[in-house]
Amino acid sequence: ASVVVLFGSGAAFGAGYPRWGAVWLLLSGIFDVLDGAVARRGGTASAFGAFFDSTLDRLGEAALFSGIAIYFVTTAGQRWPILGLGVSLLALSGSFLVSYTRARAEGLGLDCRVGIAQRPERIVGLGLPTLLFGAGPHGWLLLGLMLALAAANTITVIQRVAHVYRLTVPSASGTRPRVGVAAAVVDATPKGR
Repeated sequence: ASVVVLFGSGAAFGAGYPRWGAVWLLLSGIFDVLDGAVARRGGTASAFGAFFDSTLDRLGEAALFSGIAIYFVTTAGQRWPILGLGVSLLALSGSFLVSYTRARAEGLGLDCRVGIAQRPERIVGLGLPTLLFGAGPHGWLLLGLMLALAAANTITVIQRVAHVYRLTVPSASGTRPRVGVAAAVVDATPKGR
């Protein structure tokens, strides 16, 4: 359900209605939480369900950031459309990397819920100010929010890479990585090489 709402958010931003885009964005966060809770409570939670939900979340994020990019390029009051487009692409790629670094770490058997810009923070940080204040004159508030989001995404990716490094690389003092990590790393190497 949350992916459909994110498509609505992207469509609203792209059509020039940033406050409606923010409403749909914040609703997507609520639906995302409810989707997981209903699956767990109903006993239908599964590994495939988690994988599929995560995949749909990325599709929804692509729709959201595409809509915001369209807003910057097509809105008459926007003075720097290429800057808005570029910042939207940075925020999108950063958002994908935040999700990828966690998923890859978890694939190695590591917990990687670290960083300043996890999904709830990204949704609220972009959605709430836009809901309250719109895009601002000439889209400047939205542009500033997108710049802040791109920076927070970058910081989060760096935090996650550093976290995984600390868990998997022996220190200079010769201490070994945490228990279970070495086996996960060995299992991740291609067979026969």
